[in-house]
Amino acid sequence: MNESITFIPFSRLLIIFIPVGLLIFILHSWYLDWKNSLHAIFRMLIQLMIIGYFLTYIFLSDNVFIILTILISMVLIASWIALGTVSEDRFISLKYAFISIMVGGGLTLLLVTQFVLKLDPWYMPRYMIPIAGMIFASSMNGVSLAAERLKAELERNINHDKAKGIALKASLIPITNSLFAVGLVSLPGMMTGQILSGISPHIAVRYQIMVMCMIFSAVGLSSYFFLRMFKPNKD
Repeated sequence: MNESITFIPFSRLLIIFIPVGLLIFILHSWYLDWKNSLHAIFRMLIQLMIIGYFLTYIFLSDNVFIILTILISMVLIASWIALGTVSEDRFISLKYAFISIMVGGGLTLLLVTQFVLKLDPWYMPRYMIPIAGMIFASSMNGVSLAAERLKAELERNINHDKAKGIALKASLIPITNSLFAVGLVSLPGMMTGQILSGISPHIAVRYQIMVMCMIFSAVGLSSYFFLRMFKPNKD
């Protein structure tokens, strides 16, 4: 594999900001909220640069307590963000979101890391942290969609049980669309990254199957558990 493909010099990385700047200009010319987009891009840069240094330290550590602290923090943050769609119920429902993501996402994480990948040690940071991030972020999105849709359906005076079914189905729409599109419309990021790094496409496909199934499961299970507990305020 050509080294210039796997290593991106900073000078070439700047090229990708050309279309970003173009879009910011379009938003500004249409009198839309371009400052929010610019703020999001700036935060992304800062957060990723920090996490790059942070992960380097974590990957070199062999401390199970640090890994567990990170995992619990990820679930807590994901739970808080997920309830942004029902902000008036946020504090009351935080425990429901936390339990749902911990159980639904945690069960999926356990199966993937301990039975599919068979990590040794079980908390191997190089695998555990990125996989947990994918699972908990997906669970977060599922819970967020489920909460918003359940509240909206109840405000339309839909029966609670029927509203839960509608909400669960809505939470699965993004990942279901991804399942239909993968390999035909898109090559997912993980698979693309592995292929670019020189991994055989056959091996990359197996990892991507694992990823797609774990995301589907984490989203569905987390949303299901949340909908079983969450009772939004309709006022």
